[in-house]
Amino acid sequence: MPPGRRPMKRKLPEEKSDKKENVFDFTQDQKELSGSEDEVGQGESVIMDKIAKKRPVADFEDEDGACPVGNEVLTMMEKFGADISKVMQTKKKRLESLTKNYMKGSQQKLEQLWSNYHTQRYAYLFQVNFVKPFIEFLSSLQNLFRQQQKVLQQARVVQNQKLKTVRELYEQFMKNIEDMEKSHSVFLQGAQQELKKEMATLQKKILMDTVSRLSSVVFTFYKLSQNVYCCIWSADVFLLEILAKVVFIHSSHLEKN
Repeated sequence: MPPGRRPMKRKLPEEKSDKKENVFDFTQDQKELSGSEDEVGQGESVIMDKIAKKRPVADFEDEDGACPVGNEVLTMMEKFGADISKVMQTKKKRLESLTKNYMKGSQQKLEQLWSNYHTQRYAYLFQVNFVKPFIEFLSSLQNLFRQQQKVLQQARVVQNQKLKTVRELYEQFMKNIEDMEKSHSVFLQGAQQELKKEMATLQKKILMDTVSRLSSVVFTFYKLSQNVYCCIWSADVFLLEILAKVVFIHSSHLEKN
């Protein structure tokens, strides 16, 4: 062993095994976070291959001390840390991409749920604010329409009854008119007959009065004519002829009437 160097203790393999166990535990935790088992398995296989390529600590202890064990352990740990940092960066990028994709999907789902909630709320509000009042308005209109139908039916019944009464009154009026016409015609016939009788009696009276008056006139004129002989005689004859013609014309006229 060269001077100035402290001998390595036998606890290094245990620490190395603990570090290996910590590495595997870390990959298992990253496996649970990433959610893709194939990529995690590939990362673990790469790490195990690199660890297998490294020289174990027991080989360094079995050697005579030709190469420094501490430097090689440090370089091995640095390489192992670099590999872990690379794996961590890849896992970090993968995790970021997965979280971004998950956030996008979750945001899309949230937007879809929000839009569905808005549509359902709008439908509910539309149903509450418009559909229900419209249904109530339609029901009220139906009730009013039914009431109007009942009123119209009652009005039709009343109108039919009034029409029947009007028809009956019209028929009664026409019968009364016919009876009145018949009675009027009978009355006119009786009045005409009575008028004819009265006219005949009146004509007879007038004729008798005219004859009596003419006879009195003729008699007076005859008395006067006896005093005058020549002129009066001719005048008497002429007057008698005229009187006879007047009586004949008057009698013929009365017979025609």
